Amino acid sequence: MSQFQGVDSEVGQLRTVLMHRPGLELQRITPRHSDRLLFGSLPWVSKARQEHDMLCQVLRDEGVQVLYLTELLQDCLEYQTARSEAVRLAVADASLGDELRGQLRSHLDDLGPEQLAQVLVAGLTPAELKIGHGVVFELLDRHDFVLDPLPNLVFTRDSSFWIGDQLAVTSLVSGRRRRETDLATIIYRHHPRFTGTKWLYESDLEHVDGGDVLLLAPGVVAIGVGQRTAPAGAERLARRLFETGLAHTVLAVPISQPGGAGHLDTVCAVVDLDAVVMHPAVAYSLTARTISPRASGMRMSRPQPFLEAAAHGMGIDRLRVIDSGIDPVWGQPGQRDDGSNVLAVSRQVAISHERNSETNARLEDAGIRVIRVPSSELGSVRGGPRCMTCPVSREPALLPAHLMAEPGLRLAARRHYAVVAADICVPDSRRADQQDPVEMPEVPAPPVPASTAAADGVAADREQAELASASLEPAAGPSSRTTGRAPAKPEQSKRHSDSGKDQRDQRKPDKGLHDRHSHEHDHDRGTDHYQRAKHASTVRPGCAAGRNRASRRPVTVR
Repeated sequence: MSQFQGVDSEVGQLRTVLMHRPGLELQRITPRHSDRLLFGSLPWVSKARQEHDMLCQVLRDEGVQVLYLTELLQDCLEYQTARSEAVRLAVADASLGDELRGQLRSHLDDLGPEQLAQVLVAGLTPAELKIGHGVVFELLDRHDFVLDPLPNLVFTRDSSFWIGDQLAVTSLVSGRRRRETDLATIIYRHHPRFTGTKWLYESDLEHVDGGDVLLLAPGVVAIGVGQRTAPAGAERLARRLFETGLAHTVLAVPISQPGGAGHLDTVCAVVDLDAVVMHPAVAYSLTARTISPRASGMRMSRPQPFLEAAAHGMGIDRLRVIDSGIDPVWGQPGQRDDGSNVLAVSRQVAISHERNSETNARLEDAGIRVIRVPSSELGSVRGGPRCMTCPVSREPALLPAHLMAEPGLRLAARRHYAVVAADICVPDSRRADQQDPVEMPEVPAPPVPASTAAADGVAADREQAELASASLEPAAGPSSRTTGRAPAKPEQSKRHSDSGKDQRDQRKPDKGLHDRHSHEHDHDRGTDHYQRAKHASTVRPGCAAGRNRASRRPVTVR
């Protein structure tokens, strides 16, 4: 029996999440395997499991249904078609060789649904494959694996995400994480709960990572572009969002990710309709390029400050920045860097690791209710509550009536909020088992109701001239052109009593920064098509430190 699924924002009331409880796959990690399995720490597994259970209970207390990935997988493996697909994908590794592949297939075919699900997640050692023999098997060390465990499966956000009522199974850049998306594909294709699900993206396409996708507002999607999400993946995802009517604005956000580490959601989290958690060093150096549909495909703007581009796409005058208190560029070794990876349960309610004391204090100063969860071991796996949850359903995000009536709310944003206020309703899309659709040469703009068009005709005409065509290559940084606009002043902090130990910015603030360097993050709009209302971002305490240096150095995220 199918049930309604759908997500249109990061802050709508959370109803259902997909999670994975850590298990044997973590116990099998040793220093010998940690780098190969892309898992940089050796957590105390039983403690990590307890902390994960507490996170799940906190979600239930907030009215959220928690779906466990392993349980859904076991349900699917009751069906022969799902079993056959799971075994075929598990033995697809070319390094097995023909003889060992046949032995592994025979072993997996003999397992029941529960045992098969455990092996697919926790892996298989040579000692557990009793029928193993042959050249490849004999050359395996006793510490090797016939089938690798999946320790990163706990990060369910990476392998799949929902936009509107459509599902995207990602294409992870690391081949060693391919089986994570294989398991997600099996669950979404074969579990009765997801019967009739429409697919937006599949794992055999260009690289897209779920941690790089933020739903800033209904119809507005930000995609981090770097080593985890390829420009070609961002392009295809944007095209499909426009074709299905799920978005009117997509932001391509170039991010620096040395060593392949880091996601967009580790430096930015949405906690309200007009508020994000970021460190100012990132907030004022991050750029974005706006992608929008047009009659002959898509068009892209020149690089803009991320905060300005996001606010414009969301149809608001400004985007509040709550300082996370964590400097991802100059942070000290061992400093926690998941403070910006909080999970919004609803507007102004967020779940955060308790060790992120600085971030938590600043969120509460900004009026956000913070639900703290323990993370002494769960935090050591280098991911926050958002990374460990894949929202399957949220209530539609609704603008308050007084904001809907604001004349400054842009046409596209007002139309999209009006749609979700009634329901999430989008055109049909292809099923997972259908062939890749033929590329559409033209993407017509969605129709505008006559009553709305009359009220917003002038604004719409102005918007049509705002964006200029360009390529999808990552931007080098903000323009150095200057303007006379004064920078936003930081608000005074109410408290910092519990900060400075586990999580802090250890540099002294530069008190004169805002007076000396206001020009570094502004653009001259006098000679191009970017004339619009000035964007003034409100910055929470602690924004002074590092802002000047961020304009000259690349941003490094986890």
